[in-house]
Amino acid sequence: MDRNPETAVKQRYWRLAREVQGWVLWPTVVLAERRHERAGLLAQDPGSERVLLELIEWLARAQDNSASHDGGVARDFSLIHGWASSYPETTGYIIPTMLSYAERTGRGDLRERARRMLDWLVSIQLPSGAFQGGKIDSRPVAPVTFNTGQILFGLAAGEQCFGQYRDAMRRAADWLLATQDADGCWRRHLSPFASPGEKSYETHVAWGLLEADRVDPGRGYADAALANVRWALKSQRDNGWFERCCLADASNPLTHTIGYALRGVIEAYRFSREDAFLEAARRTADGALSALRDDGYLPGCLLPDWSGGVAWVCLTGTAQIACCWLLLFELTQDTRYKRAAFKANEFVRRSVRVEGPPDTRGAVKGSLPVSGAYGRYQYLSWAGKFLADSLMLEVDVRRHTS
Repeated sequence: MDRNPETAVKQRYWRLAREVQGWVLWPTVVLAERRHERAGLLAQDPGSERVLLELIEWLARAQDNSASHDGGVARDFSLIHGWASSYPETTGYIIPTMLSYAERTGRGDLRERARRMLDWLVSIQLPSGAFQGGKIDSRPVAPVTFNTGQILFGLAAGEQCFGQYRDAMRRAADWLLATQDADGCWRRHLSPFASPGEKSYETHVAWGLLEADRVDPGRGYADAALANVRWALKSQRDNGWFERCCLADASNPLTHTIGYALRGVIEAYRFSREDAFLEAARRTADGALSALRDDGYLPGCLLPDWSGGVAWVCLTGTAQIACCWLLLFELTQDTRYKRAAFKANEFVRRSVRVEGPPDTRGAVKGSLPVSGAYGRYQYLSWAGKFLADSLMLEVDVRRHTS
């Protein structure tokens, strides 16, 4: 550190100058959102049903407003850049969310939206059966394990609902089997948009294979899925924390990728009923629970001792982990999980506007505050999807335990 007082004053001056320049250049909507956040979360919880409706309507607008206008769902709405192009990965797992809400409400328009998403995905499937990483206009166009696994959710749900997507589903699932290593890990087709190396959160890919197996059993999909989860558990510490579980910084992983890993382990248990999977899931769930504040605040990244690693919230990850806690409550009847999930869901709900401009009404930010490092100044399509899933499950849990 330079201890020269004159140099220190100059450094402070230039930092302030850069900040002022940023304030001048930021769009007025960014400044307005930062002012809104300083007022705190919504004073009253809008409730699960109201927020659910707004989330689904925003996801519909994300499909209609995608910059690529192709039937897919936009990756995000940015306060700086506007609507992004379609994101195959998240379009894939938004499909079952749309279909679930359509079934609950009888809304045929949402079924048709899901069908348009499916038809678009089939049209961009690579000859190998895999799907590309990134947005539809991202480069390079390369087959990616994780993205293929997430799109598998949509294809499996589409086949189950409409009966027209078995071939596309099989091709994607067969590609995952063909590219899996003998120990259960996928190493050959990693995303060019994440840090290199093995990823324990690809248990979420394993879950996609389990869904394919439920629709089309006897093709080895479940065996491959459970092999991957067993491989991932070798990197789980005694306190439940996973090694190699982040997009960028494995020493300080996002709750988003922790949520991916945890959900995959839970689904392995739900499919197989092997006690080792439930025990492993509870270790991770309990670790995350120890980081939750009484007001539902969960730090956006968590260190190996489960302490907070950042001063912002990854709202996506909070919603995912809340959903996992609810599933574990259903499996174990441990009320700690239910209470934690209700607090976490309320925290995220109160960050969602239920009135105002359509681009942001019903949308979920990447980070809270919006200037946080995950999805900075963006409202993410997958954040809305995961909160919708968690709120639908919360509604069911409250109905059955009231």
